[in-house]
Amino acid sequence: MKSPLLALPGAVPAEGPDEGVAAHYGDLFREQRALAAGRGFTDLSHRGVITVTGPDRLSWLHLLLTQHVSELPPQRATEALVLSPNGHVEHALYLVDDGETTWIHVEPGGAPALVKYLESMKFWNRVEVADATERYAVVFLPAGSTAPVERAAAVRELPWGRDVFLPRAELAAAAEEFGPAAGVWAYEALRVEGHRPRLGFETDHRTIPHEVDWLDSAVHLQKGCYRGQETVARVHNLGRPPRRLVFLHLDGTEEKLPAHGTEVRVQGQERPVGFVTSSARHHELGPIALALVKRNTPVDAVLLADGVPGTQDVIVPA
Repeated sequence: MKSPLLALPGAVPAEGPDEGVAAHYGDLFREQRALAAGRGFTDLSHRGVITVTGPDRLSWLHLLLTQHVSELPPQRATEALVLSPNGHVEHALYLVDDGETTWIHVEPGGAPALVKYLESMKFWNRVEVADATERYAVVFLPAGSTAPVERAAAVRELPWGRDVFLPRAELAAAAEEFGPAAGVWAYEALRVEGHRPRLGFETDHRTIPHEVDWLDSAVHLQKGCYRGQETVARVHNLGRPPRRLVFLHLDGTEEKLPAHGTEVRVQGQERPVGFVTSSARHHELGPIALALVKRNTPVDAVLLADGVPGTQDVIVPA
């Protein structure tokens, strides 16, 4: 969906998965610094929005998701996954319940497939699932922002900011109240700095939650049965996921950023050990990236991504 905020001064449209919103508004580092200081907002209105209503919504979602949500208090933000029967990540959900409705946002274009799956699992439960993407939009406000959110239908409070669900018709008017706009490139740079995985970037068809550090934020290891739980429990007990997410400090003398999917090699070796999942230019750290590498890759090894050397910060232990 094309955002009306692409009409703001300086807006440069994003491409690929983030098509439909602005990549930046003319000054990437200024936009990053504003978000880091708690000012402005990022337009995430291209993301999918799903609502779940009905008296059984939380107990029903609890049976389907990796997260413990049956007793989720109103206004408490959480995230969860839908796994395949073999434990591979299929959907990542970012949700909050307001006491009557569970509000969920997902990757751009991801709502129809998730709604189809949820509808297939309703059975006798008293729930209603709706793709609300055409009616509601998501905007991110950074931590420290004092922007008013009276127009919001729901708000997810997070340590690094707020995800605000707005009626789509209110998007342009609300943006005038939120301060300077920052594009998704600024938002993504801070996401990479925060080691936060993103579906379709840090994941492929083989990804299990342990590899990208989703056990801490999106999986409850003590809850009851859900699809894929056997794999989650087995790998957790063994402690040996086949791959692990790392943070890379890239050589700042290179002008190019390695693209998503770029092979990663240990310096001095020819065989790839993984691939770049996300990369960004950070206003303080310079060029940075996340990469998914084989578990036994030495943590002190210098890694090469498209010839660009980078040192590792451990996210998932080897």
